[in-house]
Amino acid sequence: MEHKKKQQVETSIAQGMHFIDRMTGAVIPPLQPSTTFARDEDYQLLAPQHSYGRDDNPSFGPAERMLARLEDGEDALLFSSGMAAAMAVIQALKPGDHVVAPAVMYWGLRNWLGHFCDNWGLELDLFAPSDMDDLARKVKKGRTRIVWIETPCNPTWDVIDIAQAVNIARDAGARVVVDSTVATPVLTRPLALGADIVMHSATKYLNGHGDVVAGALVTARQDEFWERICAVRAEGGAILGTFEAWLLQRGMRTLFLRVRRASESAMRIAHHFEGHKKLEAVLYPGLESHPGHAIAAGQMQGGFGGMLSLRIKGGEKAALNVACKCSVFVRATSLGGVESLIEHRYSIEGANSPIPKDLLRLSIGIEDVTDLIEDLQQALT
Repeated sequence: MEHKKKQQVETSIAQGMHFIDRMTGAVIPPLQPSTTFARDEDYQLLAPQHSYGRDDNPSFGPAERMLARLEDGEDALLFSSGMAAAMAVIQALKPGDHVVAPAVMYWGLRNWLGHFCDNWGLELDLFAPSDMDDLARKVKKGRTRIVWIETPCNPTWDVIDIAQAVNIARDAGARVVVDSTVATPVLTRPLALGADIVMHSATKYLNGHGDVVAGALVTARQDEFWERICAVRAEGGAILGTFEAWLLQRGMRTLFLRVRRASESAMRIAHHFEGHKKLEAVLYPGLESHPGHAIAAGQMQGGFGGMLSLRIKGGEKAALNVACKCSVFVRATSLGGVESLIEHRYSIEGANSPIPKDLLRLSIGIEDVTDLIEDLQQALT
């Protein structure tokens, strides 16, 4: 019998897991919009895994299989947004459980955690993302259930050592959940470093085209806690629409190309503007001057991502002025798309934000990098 070598993950994803419709020969998975599914004469479901659209849908399968392959996990779940995916993990906890999360992270989740934990009877502690000793102090043996990690941390791009965080969590009997939205599976595989669950705001790099709001979780193993998360999604109905699931799997087929191009351009931009007289700092883990560079170099393979931030001399007013003078960069929220975006984060997060007022967050797309450099240069000067 002919031996087939296991394909590289990049090949599997580019081919959509080598999907072929056996009825038609189509190489693109079909859409299945049905919300309900028939039973036979014995009142048994024709397809046991599908009964009602709030629980599941055949159109989720291609994208979820691709996600599991990308992260080398046992199972994956799609959600209606990245927030819905993150919330499902926390909602699977029980009153009295303890959660530890970084003080710098996606602001929407940080704010929600504060409110929800108070209302749900959960205990929450925040740790300094660049200080593993602080994480160790915050974790409570036998009480901490989730150590939440986001790395690189949005929007300062601090880097958290996943393997070290896993060791700290294991000693306390806690699970590690990694928000790997920015790093993507192209650059970092948290499950291979010992994490239990990976979360993605699939709206960003996984879809990559700014036309889908989606979230995803991938688990290292299908255990009792994962089953609780599955129940949260099914009972709460935080599912992705059929067409959105189809668009997501289409976007993931070009993930490797897009992330590599964005990473290469971000590195060139970071090097070009490092030390610029109009800048206080360039925040990018690919720079050797970045405090987390050594950790990033160890756990990010093949690049350092397409996100960086600039701190502008002159404070908030000067930062806003630079953003408004850009003509190639689009002034908009979000990240991970094919177009480059620039955003004044403090204006978005508001008065309680820990983010410096002089910080501009850049999401680097796939445009010609010289156009991006020239646009920033003219805006700064």
